[in-house]
Amino acid sequence: MIASLTGTVQYIGSDRVVIDVAGVGYEVFLSRDGLSRLPEKREEIFLHIHTNVREDAIVLFGFQEQSEKEMFLTLKAVSGIGPKLSLAILSGMQLGDLCQAIVTEDVRGLTTIPGVGKKTAERICVELKDKVGGFQAVASSAAAIPEKLMSAGSPAGDALSALINLGYPEHMARQALGRVKKQMGEEAFAEMKLEEFIREGLRALT
Repeated sequence: MIASLTGTVQYIGSDRVVIDVAGVGYEVFLSRDGLSRLPEKREEIFLHIHTNVREDAIVLFGFQEQSEKEMFLTLKAVSGIGPKLSLAILSGMQLGDLCQAIVTEDVRGLTTIPGVGKKTAERICVELKDKVGGFQAVASSAAAIPEKLMSAGSPAGDALSALINLGYPEHMARQALGRVKKQMGEEAFAEMKLEEFIREGLRALT
């Protein structure tokens, strides 16, 4: 089984990427968040991989963080949920929001994800409510932004206001900037300029 891949980005599609590893192109399906965080074409990338073997095909699913892969496998273990729906669920909500929805049994929120009906949402909550605490802690830690970096007048704080003024809800704008921090690293994040925050924040929101 393929557990990880390191190679260069050859092609980026609407739901997949092709990674060139020593001249061999591997087609890998990613969540919407995973696609938004990909580097430019011809740049190197590392992905955690889940290899799904079917009678008629071998399908690869990729994740930039081990916690995302583990959550994918946890979702896939729920009765009636296959790998494609698991990936759709990860595309429909950020990891921290997904865990919060499961813990609080927010069935209505989960049903906003395409492909997730009421019965499926209820089953997810029942089967996973006591299993997602660790994922929630990892997601919250990674996305948290020190308040001193978000103060009024700071580049990050002004970027947050700009994203809100563009029509994005505050919680979505904060999550987007959290993903930027996670991708860039806290030191580089603290040195970014306003226009960089806005550009990268918008990329994380698409």
